[in-house]
Amino acid sequence: IVTGGGSGHLPVFTGYVGEGMLDACAIGSVFASPSVDQIASAIRNGNNGNGVLCIIGNYGGDVMNFEMACEIVAEEGIKTKKLIVADDIASASLAERVKRRGIAGMIYIFKIAGSLAENGKSIDEVFELASLANENIRTLGVALSPCILPEAGKPTFEILEDEIEIGMGIHGEPGIKREKLRQADPLVDDLCERLLADIKLQSEDKVSIMINSLGSTPLEELYIISKRVIENLSKLKIKITRSHVGRYATSMEMAGMSITVLKLNDDLQKNLLSNSKC
Repeated sequence: IVTGGGSGHLPVFTGYVGEGMLDACAIGSVFASPSVDQIASAIRNGNNGNGVLCIIGNYGGDVMNFEMACEIVAEEGIKTKKLIVADDIASASLAERVKRRGIAGMIYIFKIAGSLAENGKSIDEVFELASLANENIRTLGVALSPCILPEAGKPTFEILEDEIEIGMGIHGEPGIKREKLRQADPLVDDLCERLLADIKLQSEDKVSIMINSLGSTPLEELYIISKRVIENLSKLKIKITRSHVGRYATSMEMAGMSITVLKLNDDLQKNLLSNSKC
């Protein structure tokens, strides 16, 4: 299992290399795709003769460079499959899901695919269940402050101290709307309503949730968010199998957070919880 992308999103990507997770990753400069050569090298290092699944966030440079790298290693006899993560509901409509950005939801893909591979499943079997997970992940985030790129030395976007942007991308891409800062509970209610409308959960469905800091938002505030998300889902009798709260996919020192929901079936749940390192 191999992935890659720009730096600045710690612990993505290096933090997920290890037993039962990723085998290798390629890292570019801050918010920039790794080169084709770097990706090809990561694929070679991750290859054990049974093929390599490349898990890619849906960003133009990453997708293009992975495609070229896969063509290069194919000539060396290495079989690859590409899975493009697209979980950010703010970046495209449900009808155009393939255009959505890949953000914190990719962590779930790393875990499920890594568990399958660790247990000896074929690349086709890993790809099939990882693809099912990808279809059942939704993420929506908010930003309160920008980050500063080291090379540029200036914020990636501007936002007032009393404002918040719903759906802001992890590189500063425009979100759904900008509004005055609200208290946590009504804000989370809004985000949950948007997420549930997109994923269409029903009573007794099983999910895992991830409350992720975009960088500078502290753990204490994330638990306030988590409590309200759990209350919203519990009212609908949706069963939360596992909740994750912390810094899983950041954007330098950006203030903000994202909520990710993964709808589970038995196979997804088994591999998500298997020897869990996430």
